[in-house]
Amino acid sequence: MLGSQAVHRSFYALLLCAGTALAGPQPITDLPLIAEGENRWTLPAGEYVGNFRIDQPLHLRCEPGAVLTAAGRGNALSISASDVVIENCSVRDWGHSLTAMDSGIFIERGANDVTVRNNRLRGVGFGIWADRSENVNILDNLIEGDSRVRSQDRGNGIHLFIVKGAVVAGNHVRETRDGIYIETSNGNRIENNLIEDLRYGVHYMFSNDNHVTGNTTRRTRTGYALMQSRKLTVTGNRSEHDRNYGFLMNYITYSTLKDNFVTDVQAGDTGGDSMIQGGEGKALFIYNSLFNTLEGNHFEHSNLGIHLTAGSEDNRISGNAFISNEQQVKYVAVRTQEWSVDGRGNYWSDYLGWDRNEDGLGDIAYEPNDNVDRLLWMYPQVRLLMNSPSIEVLRWVQRAFPVIKSPGVQDSHPLMKLPTEELMNTTQGPQS
Repeated sequence: MLGSQAVHRSFYALLLCAGTALAGPQPITDLPLIAEGENRWTLPAGEYVGNFRIDQPLHLRCEPGAVLTAAGRGNALSISASDVVIENCSVRDWGHSLTAMDSGIFIERGANDVTVRNNRLRGVGFGIWADRSENVNILDNLIEGDSRVRSQDRGNGIHLFIVKGAVVAGNHVRETRDGIYIETSNGNRIENNLIEDLRYGVHYMFSNDNHVTGNTTRRTRTGYALMQSRKLTVTGNRSEHDRNYGFLMNYITYSTLKDNFVTDVQAGDTGGDSMIQGGEGKALFIYNSLFNTLEGNHFEHSNLGIHLTAGSEDNRISGNAFISNEQQVKYVAVRTQEWSVDGRGNYWSDYLGWDRNEDGLGDIAYEPNDNVDRLLWMYPQVRLLMNSPSIEVLRWVQRAFPVIKSPGVQDSHPLMKLPTEELMNTTQGPQS
């Protein structure tokens, strides 16, 4: 009996495919749904081919083995109604056109209070697109792109456009273009997502008052690309083995980066992407960003710990740890910046000062980019002389005759002990 039902469903799917080849999207209610209660429906196992639309409030749950596939054309599932829940469905092979915004699940303008939970999506175009909606919940989905396609030609895993009040949490996104892309969207929460093997993990553009908490990026070409936004709260995230940049801040203002952990960022191939320039394996790159607070972050084992440039001033930087980066700081500007707040600076693994009064603070300032460091930037081969008497003489001359010092970073109260040991164990983020 069960075998005959499966054959019937497959035959039904083939008929549906033939009928929709030239037609527009089909109502989801055309499928053999099973009523489970008021406005609650179950989709039985089987492959259903076509472009489907939900235009009324309902709760749809898919049985194991139920697959929606668009046969490489358009959106697999479009939602135009509010108060919709989609869960436990497999969605595959939707369209490839990024211009047409082909998506596995497309939440249309004005479709509010939609929940997309625990679904599995695999395709080249956009995974889940929310367009001008409010209070959307995108939870615990697995979204996979196609690594055989250039990353620039893939869609983003989750794309929010002019969205307010969304919660994007617990998703696993891999091999798409960007993992989670947020554009002109305010008041949203991005939490506890795992993002791997793609271009930008979390990508913000022109979005304000957002929270980014507890996410993990791995092997991306930039972990967190924060651009042209303000009042972002970015806390407890991890960047592991990303290339080029762990965190990139471009024109970010009045934002907080706190208790984030970045490790092993190395210079890497940009994949021919012109948007990623000058990637030197920077744990944190701050470009044209002002009035931000950075505290309690941990940057380790990267080519470059932190790079500030293009007028990135008036930021509060304290309580962070810089551990065994090949170069701790690169700073390009015209005036010295003080990196301590209220008498408390940062921890530097290469600090060689002392603490005679045992107050936990170094007695001499840490200056990570003095004239000697600048000499190393210009002539990397000089690193062979790092521990030579000539380099020590140069550093002594700088201290004895400060008039020859160039503007740079100064931490007047460096920490003698690592302040973020707990962070390494407590902000592990989601697991694959």
